[in-house]
Amino acid sequence: MLAPKRAKFRKAFRGKRRGVSIRGSNVNFGEYGLKAATVGWVGSRQIEAARRALTHAIRRGGRVWIRVFPDKPITKKPPETRMGSGKGDVAEYVAVVRPGRILFEMTGVSRDQAKEALRLASAKLPIRTIFVEKSS
Repeated sequence: MLAPKRAKFRKAFRGKRRGVSIRGSNVNFGEYGLKAATVGWVGSRQIEAARRALTHAIRRGGRVWIRVFPDKPITKKPPETRMGSGKGDVAEYVAVVRPGRILFEMTGVSRDQAKEALRLASAKLPIRTIFVEKSS
């Protein structure tokens, strides 16, 4: 699973989830892409599940790029813990995804095969996505 090797700070604020993604909103590497349509947090486990569904669907043919990286630590407090006593321990890492962000790209397969593979991958993600093609 993806996680940062080291970070400047161990814990982070939750932040605001508004606006659209300007950076990373074009298909740059492959021919087809999966673009986020809603805002949300995509966890490292969800990214890995989507990647596995993608590579399984194309039968290890073609090439896949992951365009998001989970670098935001999310903390959780243990169950049945009283209020107070500081922030919880880091439970997982997530990528903050805003509308317009390209999540996955692929090339080397037919359009129908790419569309089906990206549809299967999008089922593993907690946000709505759309299939996009490279604009020449």
